[in-house]
Amino acid sequence: MAEQAAVPQPDANSSPENGDDLQALRVQIDATDREIVDALNRRARLALAVGEVKKRTQAPVYRPEREAQIMAALRARNAGPLSGDALEAIYREVVSACRELERRLRVAYLGPAGTFSEQAVIKHFGSGIEAVPCATIDEVFRAAESGSVDFGVVPVENSTEGAVNRTLDLLLHTRLTISGEVSLPISQNLMSRSGTLDGVRRIVSHPQSLAQCHGWLDRHCPSIERVPVVSNAEAARLASLSDDTAAIAGEIAAARYGLALVGRNIQDDPSNRTRFAVIGEYVCGPSGADQTSLILSVPDRAGAVHSLIEPLARHGVSMKRFESRPARQGNWEYYFYIDVLGHCDDAAVAAALAELQSRAAYCRVVGSYPRAT
Repeated sequence: MAEQAAVPQPDANSSPENGDDLQALRVQIDATDREIVDALNRRARLALAVGEVKKRTQAPVYRPEREAQIMAALRARNAGPLSGDALEAIYREVVSACRELERRLRVAYLGPAGTFSEQAVIKHFGSGIEAVPCATIDEVFRAAESGSVDFGVVPVENSTEGAVNRTLDLLLHTRLTISGEVSLPISQNLMSRSGTLDGVRRIVSHPQSLAQCHGWLDRHCPSIERVPVVSNAEAARLASLSDDTAAIAGEIAAARYGLALVGRNIQDDPSNRTRFAVIGEYVCGPSGADQTSLILSVPDRAGAVHSLIEPLARHGVSMKRFESRPARQGNWEYYFYIDVLGHCDDAAVAAALAELQSRAAYCRVVGSYPRAT
């Protein structure tokens, strides 16, 4: 008897009933999308009206404290299933696009394109800006000081490797203030043209990235030379030019320079993060969830440091960060970089600052600004 062909069995997911259910859901999605588009354009028209008022009053286009309040309110209202981070990422682009209708901001960062600094810029400001790459942190400061850009974004510290000393030194001498911060998870990836280490004789990256991956590199490729370069994006560019070079950088750099990943998330600390500061001329008002950055020095006498920070505890002001840097004058004096919770206009912080300023040899409020979520 000839073998009969198997008769296809109906798929439960393709039954007429399920097809009708799916089509009904798609109709609802399409209707919701139309409502969202209408609401977005309604918001955009309101943003344009706000822009006209700002022009008459010469108010700034970008107010970080206002945008922080918007994001906090959205998170508080959010009942899911979208996460708070996902909702904020979506709405950051909505706010950025509406802000761009008023004026496109220029924001300098440590380049070239493809660095973690560029990711920090987009995370904080959204895509509706002109991102301006700079060769060094010094150039970011100079661009913001000259007014050729509206803001700069600079790395301040890494959770694994500590402070970015050049940024701290420049903050001491600039007239710019900090108007925001960005906390960025750092995922380090090893990449090459082939997606392997075959023929690779050197691994290039920024010195901090090499340090953050020290243990992984020791275990997996101990004999390959490690060469520091000015940025991760520059490392990726160099790797794209030669089969004997691999780079450590972010995935955005791999995509930009056509590289394949050899290893993903190779940083030794899985919770590795870098904190960035937004610098510019703008002075933030209170947002309700702020922190204040200070630079202090003390008279050269016993107990001076304890005496300096004692008012913080007495006024109930929490200290979030305490970092010291040599004054670079050859006499073993130090500057102290301190972050405290609260805005300088808050009553407790203002009272503590008044006492700090009377006791310190030098005291500067670098900025009060919304804390990164």
